[in-house]
Amino acid sequence: MKNQLKSYVVIALLSSGVTLGAYQLLNLGNQSNFSDSPSAFSSNVSNISAAGSPGEFTYAAEKSTPAVVHIKTKMEQRQRQYSSPFDDLFGGFGDPFGGGGRRQAPQQAEASGSGVIISADGYIVTNNHVVAEASEISVMLNDKREFKAKVISTDPASDLAVIQIKATDLPFLTFGDSDALKVGEWVLAVGNPFNLESTVTAGIVSAKGRQNIIDRDDDRAANPLESFIQTDAAVNPGNSGGALVNLKGELIGINTAIYSRTGQFAGYSFAVPVSIVKKVSTDLIKYGNVQRGFLGVSILEVNAKLVEEKDLKVSTGVYVGGFSENSAAKTAGIKINDVITKIDGIETKSTAKLMEIVGRKRPGETMNVTVNRDGQSKDFTVTLKNKDGNTSIVKGETGDSYKSEFLGAKFGALSSSDKEKFNVSSGVKVIEVLPDGRLEMYGLSKGSIITKINDKAVNNPKEAAELLEARKGRTKLEGIDVDGSRFIYVL
Repeated sequence: MKNQLKSYVVIALLSSGVTLGAYQLLNLGNQSNFSDSPSAFSSNVSNISAAGSPGEFTYAAEKSTPAVVHIKTKMEQRQRQYSSPFDDLFGGFGDPFGGGGRRQAPQQAEASGSGVIISADGYIVTNNHVVAEASEISVMLNDKREFKAKVISTDPASDLAVIQIKATDLPFLTFGDSDALKVGEWVLAVGNPFNLESTVTAGIVSAKGRQNIIDRDDDRAANPLESFIQTDAAVNPGNSGGALVNLKGELIGINTAIYSRTGQFAGYSFAVPVSIVKKVSTDLIKYGNVQRGFLGVSILEVNAKLVEEKDLKVSTGVYVGGFSENSAAKTAGIKINDVITKIDGIETKSTAKLMEIVGRKRPGETMNVTVNRDGQSKDFTVTLKNKDGNTSIVKGETGDSYKSEFLGAKFGALSSSDKEKFNVSSGVKVIEVLPDGRLEMYGLSKGSIITKINDKAVNNPKEAAELLEARKGRTKLEGIDVDGSRFIYVL
């Protein structure tokens, strides 16, 4: 039944058209990544006037709609033009003389979704699946102004992304408190379903901490964060990345998925809680990737069967069944058969809630973990580690772009999310394909990854450019296309 439920959940279709496929936040006003513009991260900010009083539908709607944008994207798909006699021989890698490179020509596809302005100077949070494959992104504001947008960074694990437009004095939403949200509380969903701009629907919070609702068959989202707010507010294709707000007009979630057999709303929708949105958007803007702290434990949700099997003295919580190498929890003194009942004073009755709370923290930060051990409550201070077993903060890859006249393309550095998505440790990203260049002729798209040039691994754009400038005779390129398929071309 669980698998059947997952199969009915639609995530990509929330973007209409042709869609492919630390709670302790730093003071962002002091970060070089931000200007001094007001933002959702600032405290006690209210930049949008609204009629009515907090607690009324009209108040929440008028406060939130100016800060929700319509995102339109273009992406390249490739269509087979003709067959090559080398197709079967080379198994889709392209023939060694370049003939296979002409089998597909780029075709433009379009999609749309929604986004939420979180700062006056143009930072916008949306879903990763809205912008992940986009070659061009445009943003239409509530006042009908339209801007081109750039992707700051993305996080497939939480299905969140941050983009930015060049504008000032924009209306933005302030962050609410998703922990304080109660089942039965009224909420509004704001977005652009079916290209119907600035649409508001109302519903109640049906459940919190929902997990295992999205079937991630492609495994491109490592360590997925799934602790969704479930509502019955109507959400349809085009609502992806839009706002879920409380009656104060505060952002309490980003609409992400629906439960449906048809791809359209069938009674339930799911949103990423703002507790995760705050952490992820902060990290994407400051570091270029998400800094995740790990307890380093194998966990199970406590149920009646487990209580009986392990002779536990508590009926709810999260059971510790084992440890990873260099486990932060083990170092702090937590043991196998302990039951985690609280983290930082917040009850952890489910694995989803535990993962959500830990997901708000960065490596090196501490948390107070309360466990039940043989009927006794014990507290431990745990210093979280990263996935490599240390407390380092690792910034996303940054650097200048380099242009290759020979290929007719510009290269940029791979971000950590790129490496995670394509499962590579090195390479360069094609950030622009120039007209009439060799890459365009061979059908390679913007967003493709080049991992080797003449059998030598490339680690940065400058190195790739130097290898191409020093070429003699034929040039062999190896890499991964935007659709995940591997290629080998000899030019």
